[in-house]
Amino acid sequence: MSTKIYPIGIQNFEKIRNDGYFYIDKTALMYQMVKTGSYYFLSRPRRFGKSLLISTLEAYFQGKKELFTGLAVERLEKDWIKYPILHLDLNIEKYDTPESLDNILEKSLTAWEKLYGAEPSERSFSLRFAGIIERACKQAGQRVVILVDEYDKPMLQAIGNEELQKQFRNTLKPFYGALKTMDGYIKFAFLTGVTKFGKVSVFSDLNNLDDISMRKDYIEICGVSDQELHENLDIELHEFAETQGLSYDKLCTKLKEYYDGYHFTHNSIGIYNPFSLLNAFKYKEFGSYWFETGTPTYLVKLLKKHHYDLEQMAHEETDVQVLNSIDSKSTNPIPVIYQSGYLTIKGYDEEFGIYRLGFPNREVEEGFIRFLLPFYANVNKVESPFEIQKFVHEVRSGDYDSFFRRLQSFFADTTYEVIRDQELHYENVLFIVFKLVGFYTKVEYHTNNGRIDLVLQTDKFIYIMEFKLNGTAEEALQQINDKHYALPFEADGRKLFKIGINFSEKTRNIEKWVVES
Repeated sequence: MSTKIYPIGIQNFEKIRNDGYFYIDKTALMYQMVKTGSYYFLSRPRRFGKSLLISTLEAYFQGKKELFTGLAVERLEKDWIKYPILHLDLNIEKYDTPESLDNILEKSLTAWEKLYGAEPSERSFSLRFAGIIERACKQAGQRVVILVDEYDKPMLQAIGNEELQKQFRNTLKPFYGALKTMDGYIKFAFLTGVTKFGKVSVFSDLNNLDDISMRKDYIEICGVSDQELHENLDIELHEFAETQGLSYDKLCTKLKEYYDGYHFTHNSIGIYNPFSLLNAFKYKEFGSYWFETGTPTYLVKLLKKHHYDLEQMAHEETDVQVLNSIDSKSTNPIPVIYQSGYLTIKGYDEEFGIYRLGFPNREVEEGFIRFLLPFYANVNKVESPFEIQKFVHEVRSGDYDSFFRRLQSFFADTTYEVIRDQELHYENVLFIVFKLVGFYTKVEYHTNNGRIDLVLQTDKFIYIMEFKLNGTAEEALQQINDKHYALPFEADGRKLFKIGINFSEKTRNIEKWVVES
């Protein structure tokens, strides 16, 4: 019986080591980073272990050798020098006013000035920060270590509010710029965040940062690799499999399908989301753990604002410039969605330098699509899961009339604003519904020039559907027959329904469906 205590939600390295929590040793990579450079930036999705990495670096630079007993760095490090550390955590505050950022910077600077003194002439945040760095170095006789956790939280929370974002940018740009000015007094600086804001943004003064987010050497610095999973949790995998009534191999396959699949550069190994993985081991059951800790609504606002075609999301293509940095004025929602962890790298065209993106795993794909439903369809968050359950039940029992009536209710009360791009709106709602139904049945979904054809398969039934916009349901059914869509299923023993559906611009809804069986 495993006695491991899983450090869920615990981001303090000292607490993990002193209180006997399970820890996967990342210290060899940390040591490599410290010994081969001075200024680093790492972008990873939320709950991926960034704060724990910062806490580990803090303990290392404090010279707390006793915490590293039995870990790789114990063999590697000989000196264990104590350095002055300035640790700024921007995770705490909710950034909805310019003052919210000022308050947190003021709080940190005041605390550091108590330790290292202050100068009356240093009035701005950046001058105060620079003065503290210099005095800390002189007083300690060692250069300073600077650790910034979630550097981008203010910018991210202000997405969609150009004025507020501009104010945050104007505050943070010179503040982080002090790192470059005070280079001679700095031993090491490490900044983490979910995203990388580029162009005329907070990093433009800080061009000496080594961004390791997409570097092969550091893919495993946060998260869990397949090798780490089997090396550290093999007994637990057997116990988990037994609890689930699955074979060892089946359980490993299911874990991979649910929580693995993050690729932070091309041709690299997959990484498991550590938060979901550890929760699954703790409770020995599969759940949407990462998702339940909150999905930012700004992602949906971005998708809707830019009239994004959701079907594209599962096979989006882009290049490294787009992936690597977010321009706050950009009209492309994809970099934010990729860097937030809802999409990952699925393939790479070396000749043209093009990345193909997709959902990393089942947890993220199902969770994200479920999350989208109330924002696109006329259904509230509470009813949403029950509606999907009813859809699936209707499809499985051959009750297509109830299915389409329920679908009609999803389009009711569509706002005028949406109607400007009506075709896309109705495609997006259908995509969400059939994607969610598809987690329980087999769905093939195709769209082109104002129509959608769709095949839905259950144990007993096959549905072939054709959706038209401003045509007639009869024309849609005719097309199924003319194009012989049913041909591949003629020898199949299941009952076949051919359904033509028309969507009317006038009623802004499904106007009619006709069925041939």
